[in-house]
Amino acid sequence: MPRRFGRNRLQVAAALLVLLLPARMVAALDVIVISDLNGSYGSVRYDARVSNAVARIIEMKPDLVISTGDMVAGQRKPHLSESEVRAMWRAFHKAVSDPLERAGIPFAVTPGNHDASAYGGFERERQIFAQEWGARKPGLNLVNGDGYPFFYTFEMEGITFVSLDATTLGPLTGSQMRELSALSDTGNPVVTFSHLPLWPFAQQREREIIGDPGLEDLYHRNGVVLHLSGHHHAYFPGWKDGVAYVSQACLGGGSRRLIGETDRSAHSFTHIDIDASGHFDVEAYKAPDFRTRVDPRSLPAEVRTPKAVLKRLDLFR
Repeated sequence: MPRRFGRNRLQVAAALLVLLLPARMVAALDVIVISDLNGSYGSVRYDARVSNAVARIIEMKPDLVISTGDMVAGQRKPHLSESEVRAMWRAFHKAVSDPLERAGIPFAVTPGNHDASAYGGFERERQIFAQEWGARKPGLNLVNGDGYPFFYTFEMEGITFVSLDATTLGPLTGSQMRELSALSDTGNPVVTFSHLPLWPFAQQREREIIGDPGLEDLYHRNGVVLHLSGHHHAYFPGWKDGVAYVSQACLGGGSRRLIGETDRSAHSFTHIDIDASGHFDVEAYKAPDFRTRVDPRSLPAEVRTPKAVLKRLDLFR
């Protein structure tokens, strides 16, 4: 599904074909996105497909792996003890973080609601999340790392990546909108990633979104070309008004149905390939061996809700 990065939204919307690359070209960049790997509440075990996915990712040798959250299984009552939460993170690092680190692959994370919910009562889980990842800060060119591992920015091959702290429903909290507004100063195409999506993708999660038109407007003004999200447990590469919105399938339990569909989304991870001319391809590889691509024709032409209509990326040619 080739696309180009770009900043002129009117040209993009009129052409309905490509995202136009700014004058400065970017080098080839391979990014893999994983999401929602956790199992049942408090679990320290991961499905075999998680280790299969990690092994396949290492074989593919990407430049970067991004997690869009829900790496462990917290956020419930009665609260887990600190030792139980730490045990979950040890299990996650053993299954995912450590193999990627040994392979020399940078790993950028963003918090999920089961990792570090910002709702009241889960402050300890959020503090542990900060400690776990503060000790594992990746070797990336952090432009704004003060909020790591929640809200932070890094640059790779002429692209600005931004982790959004989105574990609660509704508009972004804190100073994130103000700091996002400053991204236009970089002149780079911007890729954001968060746990909650901006718009709905999956059945029974239609209201579990950021859902803020103000954030969409900011995206249009500040060169955001791609938003990666988790939480909805269903893969869909969408497009709306010049921005690509890609929802990830889950690698853990609880695969869901896209809105309007009857079949559950296949367990998969997403591969984004940016070539030397600036085109980017979005595709997903599905379990069990993660060698078979998800056929885009197996996905609906659009995901339609009162909040937004997301067109399938490959239909804009």
